[in-house]
Amino acid sequence: MQITDHVYATHIEEDPGSFGAMHPGGTHIYFVGDPKDNMVMVDSGEPYRSWTKQILDYHAELGKPRISSIVITHGHGDHIGGLDRLQEEFGCVVRCHPKLEPALTHRLGQGNVVKLRSRESVPAGGGAKLRAYFTPGHEEDHVSYYLAADKVVFSGDTILGNSSSSVRNLKQYMTSLETLAGLKPNVLCPGHGQVINNGTARVDWYIRHRTEREEQVLAALASGVESVEDIVTAVYPRNLRRNLRSAAARNVRTHLDKLTEEGLVSESQVTYSVAKN
Repeated sequence: MQITDHVYATHIEEDPGSFGAMHPGGTHIYFVGDPKDNMVMVDSGEPYRSWTKQILDYHAELGKPRISSIVITHGHGDHIGGLDRLQEEFGCVVRCHPKLEPALTHRLGQGNVVKLRSRESVPAGGGAKLRAYFTPGHEEDHVSYYLAADKVVFSGDTILGNSSSSVRNLKQYMTSLETLAGLKPNVLCPGHGQVINNGTARVDWYIRHRTEREEQVLAALASGVESVEDIVTAVYPRNLRRNLRSAAARNVRTHLDKLTEEGLVSESQVTYSVAKN
């Protein structure tokens, strides 16, 4: 499907009863540029051959344009799966965060992976360019891409289409959200879930959501709740699916880490000693 003048995507369904539960709304693989000129692909999805086939079939539907590069948002397996097959098929370079480059070079071979610089522009065909913004938080090697020609942000997993995102470092993540808010995108193209047409409002909602969740965590602590699991029970819906509780617990931990770093919460370590008989 065509999303804007320079953005095309193939949507891949995922099973909500298994690993797809983490990605409500499935996954989008994006092609950016001009099908009659050349294009850039954003991420490569899961390693399943069926996914690679769907991506290649869609590339054929576009008329098999030259792919000048594949740009990676971050190194999680559901974003770099099948990358070796696709890079070989397209004969292009892969561009990624400097911290991810060694791992991808080991996988793809010398000369096939290029380190991105912060704010670097990547030509995408038809006069369009993608500007790389380092947006750590979900992962330290995360990059978002801004297409100024269409006011589109490719947000990877920093912002998702149908849910909130898991976060490794919340302090970095909040800074990254402010960076994306400053771009004032009309459209957000996330790694998973629906494409979002009111992009700036969605970024603002994410910022509010995280701020409110932090206030809920602080309130739970103030009420006497101490463990991560009990905080999850206190701040998340009672009907939260069991297979999502671990992700909720990770998010709570990131809030606690941030609050501890800021001096708003203190952490006590459990100690052990040999029992005296």
